[in-house]
Amino acid sequence: MVRIRAFCCGVGLSLLAQAALAQSESPQRWVSAGGAISEWVVALGAEQRLVGVDSTSQQPSSLRELPSIGYQRQLAAEGILALRPDLLVGSEEMGPPPVLEQLGAAGVRIERLSAAGDLTALQGNVRRLGELLGEPERAEAVLADLDARLARQAHWLREAQRSQAVPGVLLLVGQGGGNLLVAGSGTSADWLLEHSGGHNLASHPGYKAFSSEALAALNPEVLLVTDRSLRGVEVLKAVLAQNPGLAASRAVREERVLVIDPTLLVGGLGPRTLETLASWSAAFYPQQPPLADGAP
Repeated sequence: MVRIRAFCCGVGLSLLAQAALAQSESPQRWVSAGGAISEWVVALGAEQRLVGVDSTSQQPSSLRELPSIGYQRQLAAEGILALRPDLLVGSEEMGPPPVLEQLGAAGVRIERLSAAGDLTALQGNVRRLGELLGEPERAEAVLADLDARLARQAHWLREAQRSQAVPGVLLLVGQGGGNLLVAGSGTSADWLLEHSGGHNLASHPGYKAFSSEALAALNPEVLLVTDRSLRGVEVLKAVLAQNPGLAASRAVREERVLVIDPTLLVGGLGPRTLETLASWSAAFYPQQPPLADGAP
């Protein structure tokens, strides 16, 4: 009996030692590049590990107080190294590659996560972040909550579509009102449009520039617009100045235009996915009582 107790005690101490070692080996100073990735780090309770973020990491607002490492696709090694990070984590969109190689050579661990706009990529990213944090159980709890809320969103959508037609929508991404790109298949925008109950009128893959005439011919019932430089009503004014044909579209005539946060579309699907689906669904199906933040 004494030997059994001693053995069990030894096993218990060994497991505790392994857990402590795993925690100590977990990177403590993080730099994050990609809005969705940074938001997931916060959602997993590890905001205190962040010592710097890129310019697309704007939510929650507390991230704006951290040192900025610039735009995720145009990183500079010097600014990142000055923060003495153990880990640079970001989406596969971050770069350029020579800078990542330089950081790796300097001893910074690099983790690149998927920027794909689908649920499988989201789940993989959250689980990998959970592993890096030493919090896999917390990651699984977050995903279980997400699954439950997505199921409620899907149920709400089925009910709404019993009495209301699926609207044709377009999502436009701009810079200062010009150089508009239309979100097509395979993008985070397309996934969000589909799961909020909109029919994306653009069937091309990725993002593509459309002429003013082509946009007007699609005649969307709902228009979603985002701009990296402009905010609020200025976005729509700039879009219509560059694309006057859209003024005659159903969306503009019936005032069904949503100006959205551009950081929603950076780095894959983030924690605001459910909030976004609920908001867009309410705009697509105005006769249905809204589902506040994905909750019943």
